[in-house]
Order: sequence, then C-alpha cells, then structure tokens
Amino acid sequence: MNRYNFLKASLFSSLFFSQKKSFAKIIPKAPAQNSAYTDLDNLAFELSETTIQFLQKKMEEGIYTSEKITQLYLNRIAEIDKKGPKLNSVLEINPDALEIARSLDKERKRGNILGPLHGIPILIKDNINTGDKMMTTAGASAMIGNHPFEDAFIVKKLRIAGAVILGKTNLSEWANFRSTHSTSAWSSRGRQTKCPYVLDRNPSGSSSGTGSAVAANLCVLGIGTETNGSIVSPSSINGLVGLKPTVGLWSRNGIIPISATQDTAGPMARNVSDAAILLGALAGVDSSDPETKKAEKYYLSDYTGFLKKDSLKGKRIGVEKNHFSGNERVVSLFKSAVQVLKSQGAEIIELEVFKSFQEAASGETTVLQYEFKDGLNKYLKAYPGKMKDLSDIIQFNKDNAPFAMPYFQQETLIASQATGDLKDKTYQDALTKVLNSRTILDKILKDNSLDALCSITSGPANCIDLVNGDHGTGYSSSSPAAMAGYPHITVPMGQVLELPVGLSLFSGAFQEGPLLGMAYAFEQATLFRREPKFIERIGF
Repeated sequence: MNRYNFLKASLFSSLFFSQKKSFAKIIPKAPAQNSAYTDLDNLAFELSETTIQFLQKKMEEGIYTSEKITQLYLNRIAEIDKKGPKLNSVLEINPDALEIARSLDKERKRGNILGPLHGIPILIKDNINTGDKMMTTAGASAMIGNHPFEDAFIVKKLRIAGAVILGKTNLSEWANFRSTHSTSAWSSRGRQTKCPYVLDRNPSGSSSGTGSAVAANLCVLGIGTETNGSIVSPSSINGLVGLKPTVGLWSRNGIIPISATQDTAGPMARNVSDAAILLGALAGVDSSDPETKKAEKYYLSDYTGFLKKDSLKGKRIGVEKNHFSGNERVVSLFKSAVQVLKSQGAEIIELEVFKSFQEAASGETTVLQYEFKDGLNKYLKAYPGKMKDLSDIIQFNKDNAPFAMPYFQQETLIASQATGDLKDKTYQDALTKVLNSRTILDKILKDNSLDALCSITSGPANCIDLVNGDHGTGYSSSSPAAMAGYPHITVPMGQVLELPVGLSLFSGAFQEGPLLGMAYAFEQATLFRREPKFIERIGF
C-alpha cells in the first residue's frame, strides 16, 4: 500500500531463447498507443509463469535440476532487472545461491526431499534478516553494511524447507514509513523500482521489489511484508496473488519492524496454489514472537487441501457497495468479478463496510509511530551495527541528505522519535481504537452470516512521481484486515489498459484456508493473470 495515503487519513477512498542487447520501439494497436519493447520473444523465458508443481515434476524426471533452475533465474535477473527494461527490483543477489542449489540436488539424489519447496528459487524483501553474505537494510542507506548474525525465523524455515534464496528485493524505504510525501518503490539504497506492465508506472509498496520481480518471472515466488497494504497493494498492481496472513501465523522475529500490532510477512505468487504452499511451509510457533503462540492451534503445514474449484459454492460474501462507483473501467471489472462469484455459487450481500472503521483508523498513525520507535530500537540493539537507535538514523539522513533524501524528507521518522514509551496514555488510547477493529470486523461477519468480505484491492498503478509523491489509486481495501490483524488475499480480476487490478477477499482470524479456497475457485474460473509486456508508457 502507499502508506502515504493512510498517514493522510484517506484510508477508505476506497531451453534458452536468444538474448539481444538492443530493444527497438514499436507502437502496438488499439486500445492505446504504447511505446513498447519489440522482440518480446527475446524477453521470453523458458520458465515464464511456471509453478512449484511443474518444477518439482521436472526435477523428479531429471529434466531440470535446482542448479539449472537457479542459473536460469540468475540469468533472467541480469537480463531483465539490470539491463533490458531495467526493473531495478532486486537489490542484492545471494552469492551462495548456486552452491545451495547444488547441495539440494545432492539431497534429491539421495532421496531426501525436504518438501514442495525443495530446490525452488525465492526472492525475499530486504527487511527480512538473512544470516549470510547479504545485507538487511530496509532499503535505507543508513543501514548499508548491516549483516545480521542469524536468519529471521521464517528464513530458517525456508532453508529447512529446501528453498533457494536468490536474493533480496527493493522496497519503499523503511517499508514506506519515512515520509508522508514519499514515492512508493523508492529507497535510498536501491532507488526506484518499476512496474513490469508499464515501465513508467509505480509497482506500489512497500513490497514493491518483490511484486515487480515475481510478476516479471525473476523467481518462482517471493515474500513481502505488510503493516497496512504492503503485500496486497503491490500484488494487485503487479497481477499477483498476495496473502497477508493473520498476525502470528508467521513469526516476525528477525524482520525490521514497524508495528508489533499489525506487522506480518506473507507470500506473493503468480497463482493461488504456490501461495498456499509457501504459507504452510513457514507457519509455526516461535518462542521469540508471542503472537505465534496464539496461532498454535490454528496454523497448518499444508493449505493445499482447501484448493477446490467449487470452494465458492454456498459461501456468503459481503461486497463493498461503494466500490460500484468510481473509475468506470475498474468498476466494470469489479461488477464482472461479482458476477463470477455468483456464477460459482456464492451468495452476494451488498454492504457499506469501510465506513465502520473510520474511528479505529483515527488511532492507527499514533500506534504505528510509537511501535516503530520501540520496535526499531529493539531490533538495532539485538543486531548491533553502526546505527544504535532511531535518532542515529535521523542524523545520518540529515548528514547525507543529498543522497538519502533527494526527493522527500523524513518527517515520519522524526514524529516517531518524538513519541514516548508504550506506557503513554496517548499510545494506549490509540491502541484501543485500533484493536476495536477486530470487534467491528467480527460483528459485520457474524451479523450478516458472512464467510468473507470482498472489494477492489486497489486501482491501476499510478505513474512514478518523485516530484509530488504518491497520489493513491482511487481505492484502498487493506485497512480493516490490517488493523484487525486478520487475513486478506488478493487475486487478479483483469486489466485496465494493460494495468492489472486485484480482487480482495478478507475474513476473520485464521481463516486463511477458506480464503485460499475461495480465491482459488475465482482464479480457476477466470484465469485473469497475464504475463507483463514491459510497455514503456500508455497513450503516447
């Protein structure tokens, strides 16, 4: 999500192919004149739109090895991310990726298959610790050189599951918690990431690099993090399935924090099945994160059993009726999506959902500022480096302003630094408001006997604007589930002039399984996911 929006209290506005170095321009046919790269065949990729299941089958048959798959993705990153369209989505490559892949191939030959992620290359957001040769910086130049001494809990589980960590992705700096005038997908370490669908468009944040990279087939799937919208918004805008789990289903230990109340990591994938596989592999209790203890009786190691094509049959879904107005192209997609839900057996109940959360939202900025200062200072103490606390980071940015702050400032960091401790009445009162969102959401679901709520995730991607910052997309659906700490999934529901738009489904605590089932039924009935064409711009 463009966190800029909710900080301004506008939450609810609702086989190799040949590779050529030259990219000529063409003007495609209607509906719009677009400058695009020709020779899309030269950007083609033998693993485009592949799935975990397909790759596992090919490795089992001996057609692929993890080493070969990993090398193909490394080549793809070098060609698409660093040359060609130059998405700038990957901050850092794991220098040990091929070695890890080779070791996993040896395990496979011994008959030791670690699970469905065995040998699968994954990119992760650069606010998630890896205790290896890569840095963890949250995209901040102040954090360059930060090498945590151990993996985040979910990274440990990734390694246990046999995944190959390809590298770290760019993000909106500090997960878009630096300025109210920020431009999503920009960081002082990585600079600006582009949307692979239309290159002058913003891929959204804060998990922008993960969204752009997964969409462009630079990895099999990726991991993002969300406080409010930072998984679902870039997933929607990049034509992906993104799942923000219930807070506590995945451990937050070893992730640079914003909010202990709202933070979680989650899967970003090109299809629901891959997202479900990753979700189960990383769920689990971590003694370092008390929230995971609350999830112990709910989490599953395998969510794929929910993936049935008839999962919408008999479901009662509340639809945000205010999303039936606005951008006519987006509304048309949404109306069509609702008809699909009906055709698959769901009963639709039109409701005004988002207006019920305005009072809860009035406390969110305060909660995030207090918890950011508290959480970040604890993180910096636990993983010692040149930055000792938030005040050091603020001073670094002042001292290095031409590089660190060329386009927008750090007023959000400064406001967070000015807060007191978590015993302050100001914080406690704001937290009470935010946590009331759980009661509100539970009541809406119960009073209407609903299995889920449904809305437009976000509008089409905006143009990158480093002068004015983010503008919003006209729709925002992330806040109710984000503030409540409840699960939220987005799935592609079509495109507007080559720009993807996602459909949101969210529900009560630990309803990931049923939500995945409903999203899968919608996905299989529509198959709206489209590979990006790397168009330079729309209309001229």
